[in-house]
Amino acid sequence: MDNYYFYTDQLTVGYNGVPLIKNIRLTLQKGEILTLIGPNGAGKTTILRSIIQQLEPICGVVWLDDKETTKLSRHELAQKLSVVLTERVKPELMTCRDIVATGRYPYTGNFGRLSKSDWDIVEESMRLVHITELADRDFAQTSDGQKQRVMLARAICQQPDIIVLDEPTSFLDIRYKLEFLAILQNMSRTRQLSVIMSLHELDLAGRISDKIACVRGDKVERFGTPEEIFTAGYIPQLYQMTVGSYDELTGDMELPAAAGEPKIVVIAGGGTGTSLFRRLQRQGQPFAAGVLWQNDLDYPTARALAARLVSVPAFAALTEDKLAEMRSLIDGAEQVICTLGREHMRGAAAGLKDLLAYAEKQGKLPK
Repeated sequence: MDNYYFYTDQLTVGYNGVPLIKNIRLTLQKGEILTLIGPNGAGKTTILRSIIQQLEPICGVVWLDDKETTKLSRHELAQKLSVVLTERVKPELMTCRDIVATGRYPYTGNFGRLSKSDWDIVEESMRLVHITELADRDFAQTSDGQKQRVMLARAICQQPDIIVLDEPTSFLDIRYKLEFLAILQNMSRTRQLSVIMSLHELDLAGRISDKIACVRGDKVERFGTPEEIFTAGYIPQLYQMTVGSYDELTGDMELPAAAGEPKIVVIAGGGTGTSLFRRLQRQGQPFAAGVLWQNDLDYPTARALAARLVSVPAFAALTEDKLAEMRSLIDGAEQVICTLGREHMRGAAAGLKDLLAYAEKQGKLPK
């Protein structure tokens, strides 16, 4: 099918013969990264388990390298596809190196003996995932995050064409999340490794993925590039968000704005106001913000958190009606906070200096 390295054809998955997600069509070229996103319980793990044959599909076919996966032997499938799932494996008396080395078993003979070249691949895999210092440590005595990296090294050691991962960053701190995904991205670029995974971190999914599949209800609701998926208003719809907000452009999530009439007016811009907006929200202080251009760095957060927001389109002039609206908000406020330096209030932004002077004349600027 169009020379895809991996694709599904009319795949329907579920449990005990009961369909959960129907007519799944996923496609992947060699070296591409595909990420499944969607609410908890939507069926992302069920799809992955069906792809790797842990679950038998209700109907449909999974194709890999022009072959139906059900017609590949376990040995053949293990040489093409490796897996990192969320279950914590609990081997006894095995070092991290021992765990990684099991990734070579599809290539060994009946006695499972590793050659020198096999051990070289084991060492290289540990180096790629930055776990060389864990090599001789008891696997059972490592942290969840370290275990996850060891299992990735094991999967890489298998030298597959495609790797399937279920929520691989769940147990990792921010440093290792980025390192983990950077390793996958680098291998997809340099070794043509194809990746299929599920992620909860939407900002990371949008940055690393070539394709994204959105699982909702009984179907894959959307499938496409991040630019096609992260369109205005779609992610809150996908996750049925009822509080807070998500900005598809920036990937920022915000808690609900503080309710009430704003007693604080913030004059900001250029990203100088974002941290203040969030601090006021934490304090439960409703505030007004403006005048902000709709392409300003502060605009997405102000739109989410401000009780009142005065804005103009990108590159537009600060019109008198917008300035008058701001003066009215200043009249009703107890305090005006400006995060911009006066040197930035020139040219198109000169009207902001007039607003600052208006607030100063009313004695509403901090002493």
